Amino acid sequence: MSGLYTIILLICSNVFMTLAWYGHLKLSQAGISSDWPLIAVIGFSWMIAGIEYCFLVPANRIGFIDNGGPFTLMQLKVIQEVVSLIVFCVVANVIFQGQQLHWNHLAALVCLILAVYFIFK
Repeated sequence: MSGLYTIILLICSNVFMTLAWYGHLKLSQAGISSDWPLIAVIGFSWMIAGIEYCFLVPANRIGFIDNGGPFTLMQLKVIQEVVSLIVFCVVANVIFQGQQLHWNHLAALVCLILAVYFIFK
């Protein structure tokens, strides 16, 4: 069960991470934050990133093998990268409509899936 909890927490973490890193771009497009100084945009993003860490830290703590979880440190990192890319693709296509996936994006995803396969070997 701790493996499933870890992945669910990583998904939540990555939703907030994607919003923290790229959400301000959508706010700027909408004219909400286009006149904000850079320091305000950074502060806004860090407030969202703080929420992200509330999911990320427990995910790693629960999932890490030395804490009774099923994953090594390398496995946790590769899982996090795959989850990050999948969440980014979904969020980018929902929030930034018109961002299309191309063959090279899918090829990169296949490479990440292969990375997961090899890290678990």
